[in-house]
Amino acid sequence: MLEGLVVLDMGTFITGPACGMLLADLGADVIKVERPGTGDPFREYQGSLYAAHYQTYNRNKRSITLDTRDPDDLVAFDKLVAGADIFIQNFRPGVAEKLNVGAERLRALNPRLVYCSISGFGTSGPERDRPAFDTVAQAASGFLRLLVNPAAPRVVGPAIADAVTGFYGALGILAALQERNRSGQGHLVETSMFEAMCHFNLDDFTHYFSADLLMNPFSRPSVSQSYVFECQDGLWIALHMSSPTKFWENLAVAVGEPRMMERTEFRDRNARIANYDKVVDHLAVRFREAPLAYWEERLRVGEVPHSRLASPPDIIASDQARHLGIEVAAEHPEGGKFRTIRSPLSFDGKARTTVKAPPLLGADNRAILGRGD
Repeated sequence: MLEGLVVLDMGTFITGPACGMLLADLGADVIKVERPGTGDPFREYQGSLYAAHYQTYNRNKRSITLDTRDPDDLVAFDKLVAGADIFIQNFRPGVAEKLNVGAERLRALNPRLVYCSISGFGTSGPERDRPAFDTVAQAASGFLRLLVNPAAPRVVGPAIADAVTGFYGALGILAALQERNRSGQGHLVETSMFEAMCHFNLDDFTHYFSADLLMNPFSRPSVSQSYVFECQDGLWIALHMSSPTKFWENLAVAVGEPRMMERTEFRDRNARIANYDKVVDHLAVRFREAPLAYWEERLRVGEVPHSRLASPPDIIASDQARHLGIEVAAEHPEGGKFRTIRSPLSFDGKARTTVKAPPLLGADNRAILGRGD
């Protein structure tokens, strides 16, 4: 869908590279502009410049090395800017200008350029210079407090704020491109991890604005009636029971308690929400009585919304994942077989089923810059 668009991706770590990857997955020619010698800091791992962290957000791209503080490299870079459609960076405010890649300068070189700037807390205001990483953005936006269990306080899960901010950046770029089709003019697209995560955490703010309610880690699970239970074999299963009574009636049959709904804590939705812990305690005993496979079959027959807490090997081996072809692969000259998950988007019934392995540092210097260094 984006074939023909040229993207200069000067992003590092996750937010910028994730933004570029989303465009690359849709067919854009994304050229990763990296520092000579070391490249994106996410590349480095135990002496290698091909870490798994780097691989995650840099597929379907090409790589060149330029130091835009060097006069000769800057000339080469400017030639690329003149023919590019999009530029992406996620430096701290002021750094882009020091590297000669600020928005004002690049847009003067190419008025059609869509320039995307991703920061931690925005490019202005009293906190613009605060260092921001994933956990900081999650915490500052109120999102992290909804994930931390007070009984066992730990930061959990993947880099949600980093990835989400990349998604918002790509969305802004697509909107700017659409407007450019009308006016012929490029735009400066700005977002920050703080702003992106506040928007992603919209439900929390809406409850505060509309109902003067501060949510906690158990607010959504209790209202949506979501649960996780350990089975006899030590594996885990998740249920999302929502509101339809039939889910609960069928669950009662599945666990061998057809009269379970007569219990006070199970009587209706409000009772289950008010007595969430009692519901958990009662069902936890039942699920420990049989292995995961038993419960999967029982719940499948009853059409009770459920899933095992799957890991990548489970998912890739599943019939549905195989049917959808969510795993794609490519050979890499040094890393061997590169395996990843394809873009989730299909157009006119077709999904992109090919992928290019993340590039080695400077792999495309000769093709793009005419030099082999």
